[in-house]
Amino acid sequence: MNLYVGNLSFGTTDDQLREMFEQYGNVVSAKVITDKYSGQSRGFGFVEMSSTSESEAAISGLNGKSLGGREIGVSEAKPKKPFGQGPSNYRDRR
Repeated sequence: MNLYVGNLSFGTTDDQLREMFEQYGNVVSAKVITDKYSGQSRGFGFVEMSSTSESEAAISGLNGKSLGGREIGVSEAKPKKPFGQGPSNYRDRR
């Protein structure tokens, strides 16, 4: 199961994210999302865990906990929409 982790401090690393989630089970991957131009963290990341039960334990155990001085939000990641599935222009977003 893939988890979304929000409100990360800009100094949080992939390794710190992995380490925090490993106490709840096997972490397949942990990635802090960065800006492609500046390389700075965008304040969120994704963690993939090997089983649903481990993911659910991580959500209940880590949602609202402090990491790097900030209260993080942990939830199940929503699947990415294929390109072209969103609104086509500003008027469609209202």
